[in-house]
Amino acid sequence: MIKGNEKRLAPVFMVTEPGAVATNTENRIEDLQMLTTTKSPEAQTMSAEMWRGAFAKPEIVWSAQAEPQALRSLLATFEPITLAQMPDSAVLLDRSELKYVLPSLLLPGLAELRDVYRILTVAGQPFSRYRTLYFDTDDLALYRRHHAGAPDRYKVRAREYVDSHAAFLEVKHRTGRRRTVKSRIPTKELITALTPQAADFLAEACPYAADDLTAALWNSYTRITLVSKLRAERVTLDLDLAFSRDRDYADFPGIVVAEVKFQGERHASEFARLMRAYRVRATSFSKYCMGVSVLFPDVKHNKFKAKQRLVARLAQGADNDPC
Repeated sequence: MIKGNEKRLAPVFMVTEPGAVATNTENRIEDLQMLTTTKSPEAQTMSAEMWRGAFAKPEIVWSAQAEPQALRSLLATFEPITLAQMPDSAVLLDRSELKYVLPSLLLPGLAELRDVYRILTVAGQPFSRYRTLYFDTDDLALYRRHHAGAPDRYKVRAREYVDSHAAFLEVKHRTGRRRTVKSRIPTKELITALTPQAADFLAEACPYAADDLTAALWNSYTRITLVSKLRAERVTLDLDLAFSRDRDYADFPGIVVAEVKFQGERHASEFARLMRAYRVRATSFSKYCMGVSVLFPDVKHNKFKAKQRLVARLAQGADNDPC
């Protein structure tokens, strides 16, 4: 992971903000270690320019590494399914979840699943680009509630499904019974400020008033979605995770965040069985909380240090990614 807008060091990352002092970053290096190894000074410079241009809008530029040809060829061996063909049982707005964090070098193992999953395609493509803006209070109450381990918690986000030209305002509620309930309303485009319509929706969907929420963190990724042929289950695999806040950013190359969304028994999932075969354990992982813990240097993040170290270990193999 590289983070910052001017100074950039490999193999560790550096953060620089106007007027910031180096000790803010030095205190973090021991925790995060090397989250990426940049392949060349030229790649560093090009990436920095891409990100600077992105934040000027603000938008997030999609990495060319999101669609390696070998992975595309593998996904082409799956039976496709479109959004229109996907059964209602696979939408799963009220569901249980399993999450995994794994190195992208394990993605060739998906070949073992082609008989039991279809691949979701949008405009004929197996990769879907997502862009998300998270909202939180000025003192990051939603993040802090998650950090404190509260079993009942919320995320509020505006999301754009880039390739299908759809946008929603969404509330994701993690209940005390370990279920996830997602509510959403369509928007004409990805919203960056909460409208009166959004305020009405939030009044019904979560305990946080729109007037108390403000844009906190941008996130982008490229998603592969597998739809089970056997049960009400979807598996999403998110690649090229990137976060931005003002002119600072962080990216996690070589990392895949996989999520099994299902109803019924967790051990029935063929993807979960594959992860057990690879000795990859299910774990909690919040993209929003990971982004905040990295890009908000003054926010308490002790709960997420283990996840940061996990990402660091996995990312060290990114340069050897065969995909």
